[in-house]
Amino acid sequence: MASSTRDGDSHEEEIRLWREDDWWIARDVETGVTTQGPSRETALANLDEAVALHNDEIGREPTDKELREMGIDPADNTTGDQAPPDVLE
Repeated sequence: MASSTRDGDSHEEEIRLWREDDWWIARDVETGVTTQGPSRETALANLDEAVALHNDEIGREPTDKELREMGIDPADNTTGDQAPPDVLE
């Protein structure tokens, strides 16, 4: 497994990259966000996008209209008091 650190403007970032079978796995150590790809470049590009989503730097919540177009009732689009599934923690 390879790991790398670099000094950013405000903090140090560390990623880890390793291969499992035919897939490359990339993890942002600070956030715990992990992605994969068939190549190193793809795994790292996927990680960049996933970390940006995690940090609310890209993406947005769907509108009620978009939810309805996908067959989802916006009133049912809540987790309520339920804890998210383990996979989402």
